[in-house]
Amino acid sequence: MRILYGIQGTGNGHITRARVMAECFTKLGIDVDYLFSGRDANQYFDMGVFGQYQVRRGLSFITKGGKLNYQETMKQLKLGAFLRDVRQLDIKQYDLVFNDFEPVSAWAAKLAKVPVVAMSHQAAFLSPEVPLFGAGFMERALIRWFAPANVHLGVHWQPFAKNILPPFIAFHGNQTVSIANKILVYLPFEDLNSIVELLGDFPDREFYCYHPDAVDQSINHIHLRAPSRTGFLEDLTSASGVVANAGFELSSEALKFGKKLLLKPLQGQFEQLSNAMTLQSLGLAEVMNYLNSEALGEWLEHPEGQMIDFPSDATPLAKWLAKGQWQDYGSLHDSLWQPILYNRNKVA
Repeated sequence: MRILYGIQGTGNGHITRARVMAECFTKLGIDVDYLFSGRDANQYFDMGVFGQYQVRRGLSFITKGGKLNYQETMKQLKLGAFLRDVRQLDIKQYDLVFNDFEPVSAWAAKLAKVPVVAMSHQAAFLSPEVPLFGAGFMERALIRWFAPANVHLGVHWQPFAKNILPPFIAFHGNQTVSIANKILVYLPFEDLNSIVELLGDFPDREFYCYHPDAVDQSINHIHLRAPSRTGFLEDLTSASGVVANAGFELSSEALKFGKKLLLKPLQGQFEQLSNAMTLQSLGLAEVMNYLNSEALGEWLEHPEGQMIDFPSDATPLAKWLAKGQWQDYGSLHDSLWQPILYNRNKVA
């Protein structure tokens, strides 16, 4: 079987999940090509695991000041270029498109009648059992048609439905280390100066702040860091807590490693609002709706978080894909969730 794996490149969460899958595909000898869209080609980093990957412009969203900017998003959409990329993609050489909310490969496959199996956090919201906040008819239609698929596998923190899988989180280094006064900050959609101003009120903590506009430097107790997957993981595993927007993948990593969470959802983004509200309702995170010094101060005094043993090995999913029986996902769901639920019950 030959697979094209289409991956949404806006943000880093989809790429993080794809790295886990890519290592597993390579280990099993499954023939996979990779296509990314959603950001400029020169903005991808630490991509060696994907080999000679392809890049397309795709469709993405513009943010400003911590919220979605719909006007700028519509201005930068180049539908003609998108349709050209869809038509020109040589899709018929593949038996399957595996898709993580990537529209070019999904639409090319739909037109060519090549089967598409989607696995994304967004796909989880197509199941009515999954909590969804701040989404109307247009947002629900966007989830279904942004990157259409024949089979939708959602990824979430709870087994809300049979098509919902847990996140796969790779093991990284010594994950038992936790430095009490060390906090990781990742708020890429917020203004960097506003973040520095917020963190300046807490000199008794050491903040490691990753941001697209940062250069490596320290301002007293605030350590600014340019994007780096290796450095980010080292700081994540040794921090006691994480302050972040409410993206799915980083929240999942923090839960896996037992880090307490303070989330500031991206305004106007129903997925992030739903993530934040769900984790808050489960007692797994605190939420602030703006860069709030009082909320941060209260959260810093909270005890450390609880570890959730999400799987690190995606082999069951990769083998299931290679088998080709994509409508039969019940046994895959059960085998992946059973050990997680067992360990939760033991702790309880």
